[in-house]
Amino acid sequence: MSVTSLSEVREGTLDYRQEREDLACAFRWTARLNMHESVANHFSLAVSDDGTEFLVNPYGRHFSRMRASDLLLLNAKEENPEGLGDTIDPTAFAIHSAMHRNNPQARCVLHVHSKYSLALATLKDTSMPPIDQNTMRFYNRIAVDTGFDGMGLGDEAERLSTTLGNGSVLLLGQHGVVTVGETVAKAFDELYYFEKACETLITALSTGRELNVASPEVAEKTAQQWENYPGACEKHFAALRDILDEEEPGYRS
Repeated sequence: MSVTSLSEVREGTLDYRQEREDLACAFRWTARLNMHESVANHFSLAVSDDGTEFLVNPYGRHFSRMRASDLLLLNAKEENPEGLGDTIDPTAFAIHSAMHRNNPQARCVLHVHSKYSLALATLKDTSMPPIDQNTMRFYNRIAVDTGFDGMGLGDEAERLSTTLGNGSVLLLGQHGVVTVGETVAKAFDELYYFEKACETLITALSTGRELNVASPEVAEKTAQQWENYPGACEKHFAALRDILDEEEPGYRS
C-alpha cells in the first residue's frame, strides 16, 4: 500500500483522519497503562459500512510510538495481502479480518495480553463474581472461549470470531482478551475497566479470604447503571486525547 507523506497528514488530507487519530490515541494510552506486550497485540477499526475495510497497526511498530499515519488500511476479504509477515502481522490480519467479517457490529476491535486479564484467562474457573462496582459492570456480559488451539491463525481466528456473540468482551482462555465497540472510545473504555475489574478480582483472590459477592439483583442493577451512564466513555476518551494533545501531539501526525 502507498505511504502517506507527513505533509499530507499535516494538511489534513489523510483518509479517515479522525479514526486514525482515535486509534493512535488508544495505542499510546495502552502503552502508558502497561497493557501492551512487546510489539505484539493489535487494534483495528472498521471504516467501511460493511466492516470489511479496517485500519490496523503495522507489524513491529511499538504502541508507545504509534501515529495516525502509521496505521494500515486492509481488506478483510483478502486472503494474502501484500506485505503479510513484513509490514502486516499475520496474527493481526487473521484475527481482525475474521472479527470484522463475522461481527459487523464490532467496529473497533482491541486485543491485548494485559496482565490481569491474562491471569484470569489462565484459570480453570474464568468467571468474574460481582464483588465491586467494576466487576459488576461485566455481570453476565463476558463471552469466554475455552478452545485455545494456537496463536489465532487460520481456522483458529475464524473460530474465535464466532464466540463473541452480541457482547463487547471476549475472554480468550489461555490467550488474552478482546473488547469491541461501535467506536474506539467505547472499546477502549471496556478494555480499561475490564482490566481494572480483573485486577481487583485477582488481588482479592490472592488474599485467600472469602469474597463478598453481591446478589444477582444488585449486580444486574449496577451493570445496567453502567450501560446507561451518560457520556462516560466519550468523556473518558476525550480526556485522554487532551493529555496526549499536550504531552505527545505527534500521535496525530
